[in-house]
Amino acid sequence: MVIAAEIVALVVTVLLVTSAARKFDWPAPLCLIGVGVLASFVPGVPEVHLPPEVVLVGLLPPLLYATAISTSVSDFRANRGPIALLSVGLVVFTTFGVGLVAWLVVPGLPLAAAIALGAVVAPPDAVAATAVARRVGLPRAIVRILEGESLVNDAAALVALRTAIAAIAGSVSVWQVGADFLLAAGAGVLVGLLVGLAASMIRARLTDSVTDTALSFSLPFIAYLPAEAVHGSGVLAVVLCGLIMGHRGPALLSGPSRLASRLNWQTVQFLLENVVFLLIGLQIRPILRDVAESGLSAPTLTVICAAVFAATIVTRVVWMVVIATVRRVLRLKAWRWGYTAVVAWAGMRGVVTLAAAFVLPPDTPHRPVLLLAAFVVVAGTLVLQGTTLPALVRWLKLPAPDPAEDALQRAALLQSMTDAALTRLDEVTGPDDPPEIVERLRDRVRHRADSAWERLGRQGALAETPSEAYLRLRLEMLIAEREVFLEARDAGRVDDTVLRSVLETLDIEESMLDQAADEQEAVEGELRTPTATAGTCKHLVKQRKPVLPNADGCAECIAEGHTWVHLRICLSCGHVGCCDSSVGKHAAAHFKETLHPVMRSQEPGETWRWCFVDQQLG
Repeated sequence: MVIAAEIVALVVTVLLVTSAARKFDWPAPLCLIGVGVLASFVPGVPEVHLPPEVVLVGLLPPLLYATAISTSVSDFRANRGPIALLSVGLVVFTTFGVGLVAWLVVPGLPLAAAIALGAVVAPPDAVAATAVARRVGLPRAIVRILEGESLVNDAAALVALRTAIAAIAGSVSVWQVGADFLLAAGAGVLVGLLVGLAASMIRARLTDSVTDTALSFSLPFIAYLPAEAVHGSGVLAVVLCGLIMGHRGPALLSGPSRLASRLNWQTVQFLLENVVFLLIGLQIRPILRDVAESGLSAPTLTVICAAVFAATIVTRVVWMVVIATVRRVLRLKAWRWGYTAVVAWAGMRGVVTLAAAFVLPPDTPHRPVLLLAAFVVVAGTLVLQGTTLPALVRWLKLPAPDPAEDALQRAALLQSMTDAALTRLDEVTGPDDPPEIVERLRDRVRHRADSAWERLGRQGALAETPSEAYLRLRLEMLIAEREVFLEARDAGRVDDTVLRSVLETLDIEESMLDQAADEQEAVEGELRTPTATAGTCKHLVKQRKPVLPNADGCAECIAEGHTWVHLRICLSCGHVGCCDSSVGKHAAAHFKETLHPVMRSQEPGETWRWCFVDQQLG
């Protein structure tokens, strides 16, 4: 009963603190740690002892898995070089750099124990990096590398820690260190690969969303425990399994299974990552009590913690500067210095550091001091780097993710999907299929693509686009439908099984409309063609020069008495026609009549182009 009450108190505190942080735009991790520190000194609050097994086995695998399944395999593969330099090279450099400093400033500390502390504070935290990145609006290139680094670096740090602990008890050879690392990496990758492939085959055959979600909850532990049992890296096993499931999920899982899994894992990730920060703060009281018994004076402890904290930050900065300089000297592809500065400063530590610190054996010399230094590094990096990172990004004028570019790519993708769906519909439609059903299907998929294009600009002649009108009217209809549903339920006229089925149908449609409402905001800024898609089509490469429009508006719409939504201009002859959301669809009609391949948006602030032939942006 006591444990249940403590768990409920943790969850309620997390909900209250994160809600307040969101309202006042404060960093939630720092708020949770601060509340935890204050609560640890409140009389009556139980003392928290977080065994390392609880974190390393109970919390770390699901947190890593939740991040891995939402990580792009393509982006991870494209950034494998920088990720390897940070997750392996930087971890080793930090381990020895911080270890050397700790050996110099802690009286009587063996070098092996100092290196163990270096391994403890070496890995930045995936949770902290993701939380700050979301709040700051970092360029996605940086976010992908930081997330990739944080997914893999725990493995290198834990292997280094395991070796340092062995060295405390006796001698360890260089060959043994190399063999341990190769065993951990090889076994972890092998187990993760086997579990990921086996799970993907099993989940492809599951039709029940509840069973599929239950299996997905067990996968992090199914991957972690066997890898650790054979002295491999459970972290690598979980990460690889998560990457496989995230990459293969869209092709293997049903829509309901993907939706249920995504929502459930988002909830699990939110609760775990925030409870972890709260638990970090709650552990400060027992740490301080043990340090008071160490016999070291307060000034000495201050120097030790400050030196370890500074070494942790400086080693990362030095590593990034050296790597960037070497790449420039060798004329290799290198980031601009602004990106290097942000990655060097985005080294927040988290729960893995504190959990690894508790792995240190009880007979480790100056163990309470090492625990305090680890806590100072975690809290200090979150306070110093987490609070100043937004100012650094603004000062360097680094570009945040562009919502206009995202909206344009989304519209282009939905257009290509719509064209493929209509082509498949033509192929499978038989003579016995009702024409009105076929036309209804055409209208449904066209509406989805048209609404995406309509969100790009709001400078058209209409005060309300067709999609906005549809959204407004359908929401009003759903209100009326729900009132009838509630009346039938309260009167007991319909069986409860039928009621639940109808309610599920209403909820699904309403959730889709709510998502559309969230995306309905006007896109600000210039709508330029995304660089990732530019120049991939011969028509787009050929037709780059601007042309003069033959009219100020859509002449066909004016003649027919219609009003257009948005305007497009043909880059071959300058014909101005209306978009596919308009009644006449005259820009597309002009292409079908003349086969002029490329058109450009004629709306103010929009410079993107579209090839009708290859269905590509450019």
